Amino acid sequence: MRSFSYGRPSDVRTALRMISDGEGAKFLGGGTNLVDLMREGIERPAKIVDIGRLALDGIEELPDGGVRVGALVRNSRLAADPLVRTRYPVLSQAILHGASAQLRNMATVGGNLLQRTRCLYFHDKAAACGKREPGSGCDAIGGFSRTSAILGTSGHCVAAHPSDMAVALAMLDAVVEVESLRGVRRVPFAEFHRLPGDTPHLETVLAADELITAVEVPPVPVAARSRYRKVRDRASYAFALVSVAAALEVRDGTIGAARLALGGVATKPWRAAEAEGVLLGAPATDETFHRAAEAELAAATPRPHNAFKIELARRTIVATLRRLRDEGGPDADGRDQGGRDQGGPDEGGPDQGGPDEGSAA
Repeated sequence: MRSFSYGRPSDVRTALRMISDGEGAKFLGGGTNLVDLMREGIERPAKIVDIGRLALDGIEELPDGGVRVGALVRNSRLAADPLVRTRYPVLSQAILHGASAQLRNMATVGGNLLQRTRCLYFHDKAAACGKREPGSGCDAIGGFSRTSAILGTSGHCVAAHPSDMAVALAMLDAVVEVESLRGVRRVPFAEFHRLPGDTPHLETVLAADELITAVEVPPVPVAARSRYRKVRDRASYAFALVSVAAALEVRDGTIGAARLALGGVATKPWRAAEAEGVLLGAPATDETFHRAAEAELAAATPRPHNAFKIELARRTIVATLRRLRDEGGPDADGRDQGGRDQGGPDEGGPDQGGPDEGSAA
């Protein structure tokens, strides 16, 4: 790890001034991703601005029924918050399915949105990776592609986005608040992460001198009956091969509201708009769930070693929607209507995992 300067401001304005003063400066929150990347020599900041003292650690209910979450709220605290557990169980579940308890105790909400891919070629400095070195190519294309993305890819990058929390936030239409010396702006979650295109090193719309200060989750009534399902190679210490965040409301056998997002299969947290279009107003049948999955996955482009993800995603989507239809989501006490605790591993279907070392930051 090379030398760098270090500062620890106590207010946001000073932090923004410090980051704007130094080229190659980085904010440090929980450090669960950035420090690892610095040890690997992938991130080489000249200056670290430690934001751990900033007053960005609040969780508050908004007048419209939504929730505002400070950027420095720890993942574990957010997952356990009563408002989140009752109004957005999918968000609590997604967090608890990512990382270990130790990592969740350190990782922050803002950092989670910025964590880098676990693509093998990104972490191998001997390999070509346009995400790590702009314009250098992509050895993952034509290489070992088992964990690569099948949606949102380009001829320059096929790296899958690693976050579990971000998949739930995509489903919930969250808004990211960012601040710089130029002022505050609010970015819809769907626009925060970028598709790789021919600039895979630009992963978000966040400017170098902007700080994530909060994430706001709007009121989403259907989210009270929601769940997150994650499929991975083993029960711990693994990122998602496929994950599904879903909410479903059924009225007299017809789908009155539906939300769906996918993780592990795309280059960014993937809102499944095509599937939602099929679901809304249709009979809540297995046939409808299959059609929704097929509609979303029609654009999938598999690589030589990950064509299985298409079938795995289809089955996971159908299984998650079927369970929401038949059993609903967790109740206000944090247990689903089948009697299982929302933070534990799903049972049945393709998901056999519990919390793992996956996405924190």
